[in-house]
Amino acid sequence: MIKRNLLVVFFVFNAIALLANEVNVYNVKKYGAVGDGKKLDTDAINKAINDANKEGGGMVYFPPGTYLSASIHLKSNITLYLEVGSVIEAVHDSIAKYDFPEVNEEGGNYQDFGHSHWKNSLIWGIGLENISILGPGLIYGKGLNPGYDLDTGIYKDGGEGTGNKAISLKECRNVLLRDFSILHGGHFGILATGVDNLTIDNLKIDTNRDGIDVDACRNVRISNCSVNSPWDDGICLKSSYGLGKIKNCENITIANCFLTGGFDEGTLLDGTFKVSAPEYKSHNFGRIKLGTESNGDFKNITITNCVFDRSRGIAIESVDGAHIEDIAISNITMRHLSKSPIFIRLGSRLRGPKGTRVGTIKRITINNVIGSDANGRYTSSISAIPGHYIEDVQISNVRFNQQGGGEKELASIFPPENEADYPEPGMYGLLPAYGFYIRHVKGLDMSHVKLDYNEPEARPAFVLEDVHNAYFYHLDVEAGVDGAPFFDLRNVSDFSVEDFKKLKDTQLEDNVFRLKL
Repeated sequence: MIKRNLLVVFFVFNAIALLANEVNVYNVKKYGAVGDGKKLDTDAINKAINDANKEGGGMVYFPPGTYLSASIHLKSNITLYLEVGSVIEAVHDSIAKYDFPEVNEEGGNYQDFGHSHWKNSLIWGIGLENISILGPGLIYGKGLNPGYDLDTGIYKDGGEGTGNKAISLKECRNVLLRDFSILHGGHFGILATGVDNLTIDNLKIDTNRDGIDVDACRNVRISNCSVNSPWDDGICLKSSYGLGKIKNCENITIANCFLTGGFDEGTLLDGTFKVSAPEYKSHNFGRIKLGTESNGDFKNITITNCVFDRSRGIAIESVDGAHIEDIAISNITMRHLSKSPIFIRLGSRLRGPKGTRVGTIKRITINNVIGSDANGRYTSSISAIPGHYIEDVQISNVRFNQQGGGEKELASIFPPENEADYPEPGMYGLLPAYGFYIRHVKGLDMSHVKLDYNEPEARPAFVLEDVHNAYFYHLDVEAGVDGAPFFDLRNVSDFSVEDFKKLKDTQLEDNVFRLKL
């Protein structure tokens, strides 16, 4: 312990000495930056970065102050250090223009504007290595365009000269983002596309669209982050065609994060956690999601030790041809869920080059998950499309408390397939189960599952449709009212349920067209 403390003192002392002596430190104020929130500091900041890069690298230092800026150009071997009390504030495009978006004919054909352009950002870098943004300061995207009109619900990216991302990185490697905060980050607080060896740690993001998007990246560690994103996703893994080619999203770890979409923007950072605007109550995004952009594969991904509050749940989506496999999700707590605790979708939107085919989802493990006060209208669902199956899903040690309120008439619904629709928990309408609706699945193992509800619920706990090789063990499930069965089996084979104190052990080997248990 003594040796470790001495090492900490040694590193802190040397960091202070480095700043004091300005050894490889480029203070933006020495380059003419004022930091008064009135004068435009873009040129001074970029000059400091250029000089550091020319000297082989260094730290570009932001003392306390508010630095009004348009596009900041990162360079290789550069660290931006935001001191306590420092703010990089995105200027409105009426005051200064951002870099124009690059031409991207290949990638732009299949992705929206925000996913397929990087230069129209507050801070951006393309093809770089060994870059960092560190320190306890703030990046305030005040003048950024969110790419979406909240009043009309229409996507609107602004145009040339506007900025729509706080930080965007394309085809970089060895990137570290740590300790700073982002307020009002625009379309993306962070967009990393085709980045290898990326570490994102201890960030606080309070924003009006996506918090963190990791697109077609490899070897990524996201940890200890807090994200409030009422109108869009909190942490989103993607594998888009924005690069104009297929690249997988793989070797990813997300750990020890807090996700919410239910608080007024800015109140995560100031600690007040206010809920006032009506639109927050109807959106409540803030989740962790794989997809929707899914041209490349998702492989070897873990999500663990995360807390959700006033948000949607976990979403895993392959609709553009992706093969999603070897995904482990564990130790998650979720409260006040606005949509399904678990949403897994294999679909056929197929937004990609000609010949794009339906992908696959297989080898998914979900363990130790608690969800309370989940919106009773949106059941957890695991659903593919006719002729294609989600395979080998294991769910264990799960406890979901639903709001309930489902009427008996809902139990007879056969939801539409909606094969090419945008994947969201509400895409099928109301579902016939209050716990899990499972369709087009082969190889399902569910054990130690507890389900209950707050208001009377007349639907079955489970509805299985075109499901084969399904095993249920050690269930504690509250029965629906009015004689609702625990299970509604529709075209199911190789089904068994054991150690369920409210239902005798049952094994069905042959195909069952329709059976209620």
